[in-house]
Amino acid sequence: MKEIVFEVAQEADGGFTAEAIGESIFTQAGSWDELRTNVKEAVQAFYFDSVPPASIRLRLVRDEVLAVA
Repeated sequence: MKEIVFEVAQEADGGFTAEAIGESIFTQAGSWDELRTNVKEAVQAFYFDSVPPASIRLRLVRDEVLAVA
């Protein structure tokens, strides 16, 4: 596998959650820098007995509702 992609969401408290697409990997953190570290550690742990992907993509998903009037 060349790349693993995580969907990242920012929580109401300012923290972040990240969930891998196609794999059972989930982590969370209080800051973006902490999330990056946690995602790397989670991927290394998940692939402890096999070859890990060459890269990790963090895809920040933002959901916003706008009033029309």
